Amino acid sequence: MIRIRSLLAAFTVALLTSCASLPPQTERVQTHAVTDTQGTRLGIAFTPQEQRHPDETAFHLLPDAVDALVARLVLAEAADRTLDLQYYIWHDDLTGRGLAAAVLRAADRGVRVRILLDDLGTNADDNLLLALDSHPNVQIRLFNPVANRTFKKLGMATEFFRVNRRMHNKAMIADNEGAILGGRNIGDEYFGASSDVAFGDLDVLVHGPVVHEVSNAFDTFWNSEAAYPIDSLMGRKADPAALAGVRQQLDTYLASQDGNPYVVNARAKLSQMIQSQDAVFSWGKATLLYDDPAKITRAPGDSQGHLMTQFKALDLQPTRQMLVVSPYFVPGKEGVAWLSGLTQKHVSVTVLTNSLAATDVAAVHAGYQRYRKALLEAGVRLYELKPVADNKTDNRQEDKKHVFGSSKASLHAKTYVFDRQSIFIGSMNLDPRSVALNTEIGVYCESAPAAAQVADTLEPNLDRIAWRLELRPNANGTSSIVWIDTAPDGTTKVLDSEPDVSGMRKAGIWFLSILPIESQL
Repeated sequence: MIRIRSLLAAFTVALLTSCASLPPQTERVQTHAVTDTQGTRLGIAFTPQEQRHPDETAFHLLPDAVDALVARLVLAEAADRTLDLQYYIWHDDLTGRGLAAAVLRAADRGVRVRILLDDLGTNADDNLLLALDSHPNVQIRLFNPVANRTFKKLGMATEFFRVNRRMHNKAMIADNEGAILGGRNIGDEYFGASSDVAFGDLDVLVHGPVVHEVSNAFDTFWNSEAAYPIDSLMGRKADPAALAGVRQQLDTYLASQDGNPYVVNARAKLSQMIQSQDAVFSWGKATLLYDDPAKITRAPGDSQGHLMTQFKALDLQPTRQMLVVSPYFVPGKEGVAWLSGLTQKHVSVTVLTNSLAATDVAAVHAGYQRYRKALLEAGVRLYELKPVADNKTDNRQEDKKHVFGSSKASLHAKTYVFDRQSIFIGSMNLDPRSVALNTEIGVYCESAPAAAQVADTLEPNLDRIAWRLELRPNANGTSSIVWIDTAPDGTTKVLDSEPDVSGMRKAGIWFLSILPIESQL
C-alpha cells in the first residue's frame, strides 16, 4: 500500500509539473537605456577623455579579484540615473549581498535598476527576488525560466529541451556611460572571498562608444520574449513588509562582517579608488559581439545571430602568435583544424585551460581530452592549470599583478590575444555549449597595451602555474602525453598520467568520455 501511495504521489507531482506553463507576456512593459546621461557624474568624468579620443573606447583590465568587485561597487555608487545588471550566477553570499546592498542604495536615491538573471544559473529564492522587485525603482526579470516554480527541479526535467538553453552573459552598465564585461559572475569564488576555490578570471571596465552598444544588447535581452518579470512568474506581488525584512537581514549580515579581513581590504580599496580616480585606461577600437537571445529558440546548428558567426566575420589572421585562455575548452574537429592552420603558417599558438585537478566541470574535461593529442601533434603549446598555483614570480614580474593563478585555483577567464595587438574578453568559452546552446557576450579590443598586459603577465609564468603537455615517443613507435611539472626553483619532472587526481576520478572521466555528450559540453 505504501509503495502504491508513493507511486501515486510521484505521478501526481509529475502531472502537475507537466501541466505548468509560462505566463503570457502581454502586460509586460518594454523599457530601454537612457541616452541623455552626459550630465551624470560618470558622464562628466568620462567626457573630457572621450573628446580627446573620438570614436575610440577606453579599456581598463580587472585581473585582480578584489579590484573587480570594487569596480562594480564604484559603478553602483556613482550611478545617477540607471543601473543595468545581467548575470548567469548571483550567489547569496558575502560579495553577492555586498553588491546587492550597493544596488539597493542606488535605487533608494532614485536610480532605475534593471536586473536580468538566468533562472537556472542563479537558482535564486523567488520570494527574495520578489521582495527586491517590490522596490519602486527595481525591476527583476528571469531569462528562460522553469514554468513550475513550486516543483522547479521536476520542471527542469520535464522542460529539459527548452531550459537546457541558458543565458551565460555577464555585464553591468551604469548610466549608459561605463560598463564591465568579462568572465566573472557574482559570488565569493569570483572575487577572492571564498576559502574553497579562487577562480582566475578577467573583466574589463570600458567607457566610450561601445557602452551604448552594451546597453543596446542589454535592452535586446531585457525586452526579449524569454525575459519574464518575477512577479509575473509568481502570479503575485510581494508582501508589503517583505522588502523591509530583506533590508534588515541584509544590514544585519553585512554588519556582522565588518571585521572580516576581506571586507576590510575591499573597503580600503574602494575608498582609495573613489578618492584617487586614477585608473589607467588604454584606448582603441572596440567591437561588441553577442548572441541574439532568440538563439535559444533555434536549432543548435542554426548559426543565425551567433556570437561565433560575428567573431568569424572579423576574419582575424594572427601572423606571429595567439594566446587562448578558456577554462572549458572542447575545440572539436573544426577548432583543431583552425589552430592547426595557424601553426602551419608558423603562428605560435598557446592554449591555457583547466587541468582535471583544477576543473569544476569534469564532463567538459572528458570532452577536451579527446583533442589533446591532435593539438600537440599540430604544434600547439598546451598548458593545464595547476589546482594550487605558486604566487612567487621572477624578478622581472615581481611588481606586476597576476592575471591568473592563486591558492586552490581554477581557471574561469575567457580571453584570446592576437599578435599582442588585440584581445577578446567576455563570457564565451571555446566549447559546444557556448558556441551553439547558450547566449554569450564579449568585447574585441584593438588595444596593444591591453593585449600586451595579459600576454606579458601570463606567458612568462605559464610553466610555474600550469603543467605543460608534451608528446613522448614510446618503444612501439606510438606516442603518449606527458605532463611537465616545473617547480619554483626551475627544476622539472615528467609525469605520465593526469596529475593530482585519484584513480577513481580518472576512471570517471574515462566513462564520461565514451558517452555521446559532447554537444552538451
